[in-house]
Amino acid sequence: MPAEPAESAAPSGPWSQTPAPPSGGPPGRREGEQDHTSARAVLEGPDIRRALTRIAHEILERTKGGTDIVLLGIPTRGVTLAERLARRIEEVEGRPVPWGSLDITMYRDDLRLRPARALGRTELPPDGVDGRLVVLVDDVLFSGRTVRAALDALGDLGRPRAVQLAILVDRGHRQLPIRADYVGKNLPTSLRETVKVQLAENDGRDAVLLDKRADTPGAGRERDGRDPR
Repeated sequence: MPAEPAESAAPSGPWSQTPAPPSGGPPGRREGEQDHTSARAVLEGPDIRRALTRIAHEILERTKGGTDIVLLGIPTRGVTLAERLARRIEEVEGRPVPWGSLDITMYRDDLRLRPARALGRTELPPDGVDGRLVVLVDDVLFSGRTVRAALDALGDLGRPRAVQLAILVDRGHRQLPIRADYVGKNLPTSLRETVKVQLAENDGRDAVLLDKRADTPGAGRERDGRDPR
């Protein structure tokens, strides 16, 4: 199937933030990352677009027009999804929606067990998050530990009125009592399977891939080389 083109530029506004582009040029296979050439696509570009459109409308419905929301994406692909959701909400409401990125590197509970990681960027709208309804955005919800780290990171930046969670794919197997408010697709999986989200801005195409975990050291890590925690 032909690759889906990247979507148009993000809305402009005084709050608009430009997250750091992925380092290292065009995306390639990372050390220890599984080769997805045999993976099965469970979502394609049109499916992802429809899921994000539905999530955008659900956010507007539940937040009564979303007048005080801030979308914060968890790097890497959560930031891309937050930007896309902001554009969709603006298309419906006719006004810009503040969005940014929330780096969780120093809040991960496996930090001391893993090699040193490069810090990402946290970028907030000028008005911050105090008293706002923050919607955290990520690509895959698995154990819940990434979201737990995001909540800790957010708590050091301010005091939102409330926090919600928007996820493109919920694959189950939670280890913490965390539940998404908005889900693009619930995808039942086994622990022997991996889920990989690809987005045109990061990977050259839009797709969600389901694959069997390779029986090699370090393989099958959750998204971007992370352990499934």
